[in-house]
Amino acid sequence: MNSAALTGIGMTSQRTRSRMVERLRALGISDSRVLHAMGLVPRHIFIEPALANRAYDDTALPLGFGQTISQPFVVARMIEILIAGRELGKTLEIGAGCGYQAAILGVLSKQVFAVERIAPLLTRARQNLKQIGLSHIRLKHADGNLGLAEAAPFDTIILAAAAASAPQKLLAQLAPGGRLVMPLGTAEQVISLVERTDGGFVETRFDAVRFVPLLPGVE
Repeated sequence: MNSAALTGIGMTSQRTRSRMVERLRALGISDSRVLHAMGLVPRHIFIEPALANRAYDDTALPLGFGQTISQPFVVARMIEILIAGRELGKTLEIGAGCGYQAAILGVLSKQVFAVERIAPLLTRARQNLKQIGLSHIRLKHADGNLGLAEAAPFDTIILAAAAASAPQKLLAQLAPGGRLVMPLGTAEQVISLVERTDGGFVETRFDAVRFVPLLPGVE
């Protein structure tokens, strides 16, 4: 677990994060690694100062540009599905946004790549991650539908935007035995886990969720 680099965390926010972790535990998140990472990363760093009093509420919050920071339970749930019974390994995040989920992944893995299609958000993510000392996360301004072929294959791929099906280029970049998790659907969405096995891709569906759509191109 790569937690030693995190810096600049105050005691008041630590107590607030501890309460958030207890809520996550009560909601069914049980993996101790995920709970530790959720408690370690200061969510208030990643949101607008005007929303600071809501930083540790279990709710999505606006980031601007039509994007949101996901609610803590959904972040924890998707990562718990990915990490169950194994390590994350080399990880790719599609839709870095403000960098919050990338930070959680960065605590859990030494190799994290994240792409974001909206340039100002990517700049914000870089600043946020630098502020808390997580400099090993590699960020790129790119179309998430295309993945990151130059760093493939990945043991883990996580999407922070919804699509009607898993993009083929992302499936092609998944290592043997690797896992991809994403919000699947348009009007109605669920968490979908895709595992690459010797016999092909196997999908399992979980909770209902609500995410912004996965869009093509860059801005």
